[in-house]
Amino acid sequence: MNSLSARPRVLLAALCATALLTGCSAQAGTPREKTAGAPRAGLPRASSELQSDYEKVIKDVLPSVVQITAGDSLGSGIVFDDKGHVVTNAHVVGEEKSFEVTTATGEQELSADLVSSYPQQDLAVIKLSNPPKGLKAASFGDSGKAAVGQIVLAMGSPLGLSSSVTQGIVSATGRTVTEGRSGGGTGATIANMVQTSAAINPGNSGGALVDLDGKVIGIPTLAATDPGLGNSAAAGIGFAIPAATVRSIAGQIVRDGKVTNSGRAALGITGRTVLDRDLEPAGVAIASVRDNGPADKAGLRAGDILTRLGDDELTTIDSLTSLLTAERPGDRVELTYTRNGDEKTARVTLGEM
Repeated sequence: MNSLSARPRVLLAALCATALLTGCSAQAGTPREKTAGAPRAGLPRASSELQSDYEKVIKDVLPSVVQITAGDSLGSGIVFDDKGHVVTNAHVVGEEKSFEVTTATGEQELSADLVSSYPQQDLAVIKLSNPPKGLKAASFGDSGKAAVGQIVLAMGSPLGLSSSVTQGIVSATGRTVTEGRSGGGTGATIANMVQTSAAINPGNSGGALVDLDGKVIGIPTLAATDPGLGNSAAAGIGFAIPAATVRSIAGQIVRDGKVTNSGRAALGITGRTVLDRDLEPAGVAIASVRDNGPADKAGLRAGDILTRLGDDELTTIDSLTSLLTAERPGDRVELTYTRNGDEKTARVTLGEM
């Protein structure tokens, strides 16, 4: 499927980095008890307490964030459990099967192998060959409670600078964005992403977006770039896969070796964007229909051109993908389509990706 910009003139690029350091391919839970004691010299009490919060979160979480070397590329990862499983982005692992992993202190360089990659959600799990004693798994929070304005920290290895931390806020929640392929991404359309102003750069992919309770609420994955600025990064606009999705997908990979329940709705077709006489996107042409799949059961067939899903217009294959992220397997939707110039409708019970 083709990629889709989140906004006009804004493209989304995956955040990996080459080994030469060039760019490539809720609110929080119950507040923690504040550190007792007098404010630090020169700082008001509130500022001193906030700084103490930052330092404690970094001290607690950073040991769970690692650097991953995959061939010529660098990315980040999060220790998922004490058995040596590390969750990261699918675009970080790419086509590689073996990896070098560097701990946050940089004192241990470990080998790891791929367990499974799931590009449809841009997530993957690798496993350390010999997990060191004291390996600390990260604690994942409830990304559904992330609140706009909430302070967050991004941890990872931007440009190969391991154990880097930046600070920002949750700028928005519930974003559905499509990852560009040109920046090394998988082209996946991902729902419910957390938008953040925390600076994230190539190499941050697969790292941790953390709240002040020390909980991982997302994995930084996408950065916005602006064609009007020569495709340079649009400052303060980054996106993270929500922790709920990470826990679900990584948990299945650890347990079953693969994703068995994506939770994503699907029509059971392959398609392509069609253009009108003015060369403007005008719908989605069905290229093939999976036998006995949802579209097949509803009577759709290759050559039909989808133009609406419910009340929403379909102009591109990415608009269809984006709209499907708001649906669940088993939902019934109405599709409007044309066949041999005649407009028709079909009721489709959605299947699972």
